Amino acid sequence: MTLAHPGTLRGRLVTLEPLALEQHDELVAAARDGELWRLWYTSIPSPDAMDAEIRRRLRLQEAGSMLPFTARRADTGRVIGMTTFMNIDATTPRVEIGSTWNAASAHGTGTNAESKLLLLAHAFEVWDCPAVEFRTDFHNHQSRAAIARLGAKQDGVLRAHLRPAAGYVRDTVVFSITRPEWPGVRLGLEHRVARHLPDAGGAPGLG
Repeated sequence: MTLAHPGTLRGRLVTLEPLALEQHDELVAAARDGELWRLWYTSIPSPDAMDAEIRRRLRLQEAGSMLPFTARRADTGRVIGMTTFMNIDATTPRVEIGSTWNAASAHGTGTNAESKLLLLAHAFEVWDCPAVEFRTDFHNHQSRAAIARLGAKQDGVLRAHLRPAAGYVRDTVVFSITRPEWPGVRLGLEHRVARHLPDAGGAPGLG
């Protein structure tokens, strides 16, 4: 049993497109916006590693464990990052939303909030998932705060969970949103997105 890729998910601030090799140069430009790969507690591909990362995600898609997307701003058409459904359990069904990064200039624009809204809506309302999971490095306080702002609750910390780099063993913080919590989470995300729409006057920094 597998979960099919939902294809393109369209919002008012962001569009999530199926990841493709043809997006390589645009993704490199997005990663260079803030030189995000230099953050030691994240796993964002450098320009030289982007092709390998795209191919890795596409291999995982073929294996049925990941459904990857490229995020594109709706107003300019500019690629701003990547996100995925990953660690897919199609039987339950249950998914993790992760392997996400966004260009520095996209932070605080509402695009990340709407990306999560699009993905969570598909997971809960189309796939009928009982829960959706988020994971991040214990030291990535920005990511932990962003996940908590979604309305996700912390389940726990997996100690000495992964070895993402030589000499470093990561503690992983696990969060989740359950189906009964989804209506409230949805309202919160819709409110955050609405504050960034042109007809709402915009409110920078509230993404």
